[in-house]
Amino acid sequence: MKRLLMSGLVAALVLTGCVGIEMSPVATPPPGPPAASATDAPPADLPLTKITLAMGYIPSVQFAPFYMAQSRGYFEEAGLDVTYRYGFETDLLKLVGTNELPFMIGSGEEVILGRSQGLPVRYVMRWYREFPVVMFAKADSGITSPEDLAGKKLGLPGLFGASYIGWEAMVYATGLDEREVTLQSIGFTQATAVSQGLVDAAMDYVVNGPVQLKLAGEETVVLRVSDYVDLPSNGIITNEQTIRDHPELVRALVSALIKGLRDTLADPDAAFEASLAAVPEAGGQQSAVSRAIFDESLKLWQASDEELGISDPLIWQKGAEFMAEMGLIQTAVAAEDLFTNDFVGQ
Repeated sequence: MKRLLMSGLVAALVLTGCVGIEMSPVATPPPGPPAASATDAPPADLPLTKITLAMGYIPSVQFAPFYMAQSRGYFEEAGLDVTYRYGFETDLLKLVGTNELPFMIGSGEEVILGRSQGLPVRYVMRWYREFPVVMFAKADSGITSPEDLAGKKLGLPGLFGASYIGWEAMVYATGLDEREVTLQSIGFTQATAVSQGLVDAAMDYVVNGPVQLKLAGEETVVLRVSDYVDLPSNGIITNEQTIRDHPELVRALVSALIKGLRDTLADPDAAFEASLAAVPEAGGQQSAVSRAIFDESLKLWQASDEELGISDPLIWQKGAEFMAEMGLIQTAVAAEDLFTNDFVGQ
């Protein structure tokens, strides 16, 4: 079963139409919301470098700091014309690792998996301060700890990705015999599966399934993976070639995104509005749901100004050790090869 996770980076799912760095400058700003004020905009003739920033999900208010950076002109100030590309993390990581894409937003465990398989990817900016995956169940399920799952069904999108890693982390931390739990592949239908009793509990991002059930009036119990194992979480990933050949682009992107993150934390309402401008389908009748998702996401990003973007080496070390011990990677990786703080605060 765990071998399926190992092959995830080379799965048949293929993301098409990706574009990397275009070094020829352009004189026009990127499409999207205008800058907050004329003083935020660069001179009209300032050359911009086109880059693609891939996101391991669909357009969502969960990417508010990035939309905030764009709406306030921080990408332009940094000399960048940023295009977003959405898709599956495993596919995107392979493209970044082979330098077909320069940057992506992804989770830390994908970096560990990639490096263990020879992909020269590296994490350059921490975004989430907490691993976002949780186990959730109905409040009347009797499940109050991972050990309570013995003899029950647990829903997962599949044996891949952050949800599966989160489950294995709980097994690792508690010593639960996972053979006593029936894992059921349910795709990305965790809230429905739990609500309808198709599974007893499910693994999901805290901003997804649990939020949906709460909005539906369903009382739930939520067990956070981060309360059991502190794993490296979501952030900006690039590759060694981009770091070597274009360090100024890495520095520019990280700087702009930290400004967007700082502004999001300082003014959540403005960040939510910037998100709705970037993702119109999240507004209208979906506004209440989108705001609930945004508010829960905000909790994952909160940090002191000095901590913004900074990775903790110990978390990376523990994450790599856990994945090796659980057989999730076959080749051990050194923590210092997985991330760098060199581009934060510059």
